[in-house]
Amino acid sequence: MPIPKTLFEQIKQIIPPLNGTLHKGQSGRVGVLGGALDYTGAPFFAAMSALRFGADLSHVICSPTAAGAIKSYSPDLIVHPILREESSSGDVKPELKSLLSRLHVLIIGPGLGREPYMQNFAKLALSLAREQGMFLVLDADALLLIGQDISLIKGYRRAVLTPNVVEFKRLSEQVGVDPKTPADERAEVISKQLGGVTLLQKGAKDLIAIDTTGDAADITKSQIKDEAKEKTKEVVEVDVEGGLKRCGGQGDILSGAVGTFLAFGKCYEDGAFGDGAIAASRMPLLAAVAGSMVTRTASRLAFQKEGRGLVTQDMLGEIGKSFTEVFGGESQGSDKGKL
Repeated sequence: MPIPKTLFEQIKQIIPPLNGTLHKGQSGRVGVLGGALDYTGAPFFAAMSALRFGADLSHVICSPTAAGAIKSYSPDLIVHPILREESSSGDVKPELKSLLSRLHVLIIGPGLGREPYMQNFAKLALSLAREQGMFLVLDADALLLIGQDISLIKGYRRAVLTPNVVEFKRLSEQVGVDPKTPADERAEVISKQLGGVTLLQKGAKDLIAIDTTGDAADITKSQIKDEAKEKTKEVVEVDVEGGLKRCGGQGDILSGAVGTFLAFGKCYEDGAFGDGAIAASRMPLLAAVAGSMVTRTASRLAFQKEGRGLVTQDMLGEIGKSFTEVFGGESQGSDKGKL
């Protein structure tokens, strides 16, 4: 099913131009919060894919037990080992708040784990991000946090949730979706139950859903002039061909992709480029669709080379080519289909 042309053109409008007019930081500053003793690959993939998608700067906010490994994976990442198990939320809050103020988007969840201290820091970061009106991506164990207390995210329309099959089933149960609801309508119901938060349901085909016709969404940070005009109910199916091998880490690539497009959207919203005609409330849906399309394409290109031997690392080198395939050579600063 093709992506609606109007939606696709809107996505292209929020891609920062590569024409020499922007300075460092105006194509996105992305943060990933996650990474503890047992999980260092997930935050790396999310943060590194953000750079490969075109973000200018990518930060990882993690535990000291993960920092050394993540730093060793790439010198391109800025690593902040401030989530210490022995520290309280009060200890971490000033430094975390200062750090978030310099970012356009925060991705919470890759490599977060379920240790109480990491979950508490994630909750703190989520609260601070909302206060600052940041765009958010919530994945992996951050979704567990949301399921336990949906008030953490309810009504905050500058967020995208990216559950896989297991996480989606659990979230459906936690927000009270009727089991009789048709499978292809459940993402929309969850969005409505959460007050208009965008859902990216991962699967053989990705479903992106938003329904703001339910509980009033939090629009105080979205610069929306007329709430009535922002009531929307939309489901987009992304069936772009992906690879046939699924392995751990591909969801982290997707989180980084969606986060990067949200960072693009924040730069657009702030007037770094573009005409400002697209409402901020539109950005989560556009980012989810764009991130899904490019990630699935990268998976296909990597699978064509590696087949059964595909690992997530192989996808990183295909992201630039995938971006060009999906959005055309002009998206990469070229008027040709190939660079």
